[in-house]
Amino acid sequence: MSGAARAVGRALHFPVTGAARGLRKATHAHGAGESGLGKLIELHAVNGAGDVMITVALASTVFFSVPTDQARGRVALYLAITMAPFTVLAPVIGPLLDRLPHGRRAAMAGAMLARALLALIISGAVASGSLELYPAALGVLVASKAYGVVRSAVVPRLLPPQFSLVKANSRVTLAGLLATGVAAPAAAGLHAVGDPWPLYGAFVIFLAGTFLSFSLPPKVDSAKGEDVALLAADEQHLHGPHRTDAPRPGLRTVGPAVTHALGANAALRCLSGFLIFFLAFLLREHPLAGQSAAVSLGIVGVSAGMGNALGTAMGAWLRSRAPEIIIVTVVGMALGTTVVAAALFGAFLVALLAAAAGFAQALAKLSLDALIQRDVPEAVRTSAFARSETLLQMAWVFGGAVGIVMPLNGALGLAVAAVLVACGWLTTLRGLLASARRGGRPRARVA
Repeated sequence: MSGAARAVGRALHFPVTGAARGLRKATHAHGAGESGLGKLIELHAVNGAGDVMITVALASTVFFSVPTDQARGRVALYLAITMAPFTVLAPVIGPLLDRLPHGRRAAMAGAMLARALLALIISGAVASGSLELYPAALGVLVASKAYGVVRSAVVPRLLPPQFSLVKANSRVTLAGLLATGVAAPAAAGLHAVGDPWPLYGAFVIFLAGTFLSFSLPPKVDSAKGEDVALLAADEQHLHGPHRTDAPRPGLRTVGPAVTHALGANAALRCLSGFLIFFLAFLLREHPLAGQSAAVSLGIVGVSAGMGNALGTAMGAWLRSRAPEIIIVTVVGMALGTTVVAAALFGAFLVALLAAAAGFAQALAKLSLDALIQRDVPEAVRTSAFARSETLLQMAWVFGGAVGIVMPLNGALGLAVAAVLVACGWLTTLRGLLASARRGGRPRARVA
């Protein structure tokens, strides 16, 4: 009898343990386990799952709980109160963390713990309708940004042999996307139980992430070979002990390929922010044919996620081959899809546009990472990632703000989106093609 009970227990236990072993084998493959990259991949999956729990809770509170006109005002208020201060704070986060290179595991754990505690605060604000919701949401954004900056600094420290930075970033990003896809239905189920429950789930997930952060190898806290960022394009701009009295240069001085790639990526982030907010309100009032508003938004969200995952996977396959051409191509593809969707507005084209935007954003970002890896010296590369991500986040906020104020007319809205993408594509096309013709030889240097 006891043997039969043990057999039943093993049969019930195997799907969980088997899945866990399979995931561990995938995340630790090709030397990622030995280098510690596998641990970071798992940590980023936890980060993605926790973030989507909070997103579902905030969406239900700020967006779905009131009529559309009131919801637009609420979302605009949310964007103004949280994202506007965030864009001011974001440029400070990277340089501040640059000064703490020996405490990266503690910084990641602190970002996780802060979001765990803030999730509890938001749960109380959701129940009472308190304005604490907005500063707590701002805190979540800042902590999430801090985690992202530190993660970008950690990845180069954990590269297995023969692993490119682009391939490693692809794996980390894909893990986050898969975790988001798994956690989103779970968050919706928790929300059905009660409004605060996704936030309780986020608390548990981020608390686990706090402890998992300290499981990363101690070498991620090493700052050997690194320097405080002062990017330069010529010998007149120096950093570290050789610095002159010249004005501190910005991202414009890292070389034309990186700056043009950053401009093209900013256009795609702007498109992403625009589509999220514009389609959210448009589909709430005018759902896709034969579908409810929630199902319509779900279709668009799944399409965007699948496109993003496909772009990330393709980025890992392409590695760093001709990043300028890849960026020009995917931005042009996104522009063409947006123009067609605006001219022939319909359910299928809206879903296709969401997928194309997700695909283009993921692949263009990985190509930008490849250019930064190629053109920016390793000693200051972390700060270049942090600065570029800050600018991209600001572009997303701008696109979202435009999406909120647009009239709920599908063809008109997507025409405006096409103009935004066209501005970014046309202003960077010549520079990126010129860089590709030169064979990608960077002009920038750090003395």
